[in-house]
Amino acid sequence: MRPLTEDETRTLFVKLSEYIGKSVERMINRGDERHCFRLIKDRVYYISEALMKAANSVKREDLLAVGVCLGKFSKSGKFRLHITALEYLSQYAKYKVWVKPSSEMSFLYGNHVTKSGLARMTENTPQYSGVVVYSMSDIPLGFGVAAQSTEHCQTLDPSGNVVLHQSDIGEYLRGIEDDMF
Repeated sequence: MRPLTEDETRTLFVKLSEYIGKSVERMINRGDERHCFRLIKDRVYYISEALMKAANSVKREDLLAVGVCLGKFSKSGKFRLHITALEYLSQYAKYKVWVKPSSEMSFLYGNHVTKSGLARMTENTPQYSGVVVYSMSDIPLGFGVAAQSTEHCQTLDPSGNVVLHQSDIGEYLRGIEDDMF
């Protein structure tokens, strides 16, 4: 377990700011306790400082995971968010999309959100910004990238993509978690 380097921190913050904007600072300086990011085997973990101090007593080789895994760095240095980051992305989300009950299962099977499945969308969502996808009962289902801006979605045909799928809670059931942990 080690702190992130300058480049790793910049890459992580750029990726997180796509979804939560300037709330990255609020993630670190929370009201209850300060939190930090640590790297274990190319995976970034979000942990409280008290837990980090306790984990320092475990040998580096014996420590598998600590805290919440936000994602991992690829071999080329890019950062990919995992579905385990959804809890924090949904708390601080800047742009949100709600899907109709009829298209929830389609999204949970890994498909994009189409205009016909869109219930509502946050105002002024720009194209290619990170969005968190919710059910109509405000349960976070996953996250993706806005394929169209809010204004353009109003004139889009019903089969056009509104949100490009990146990750969803159905990954736990589909067996993709072997890659996550």
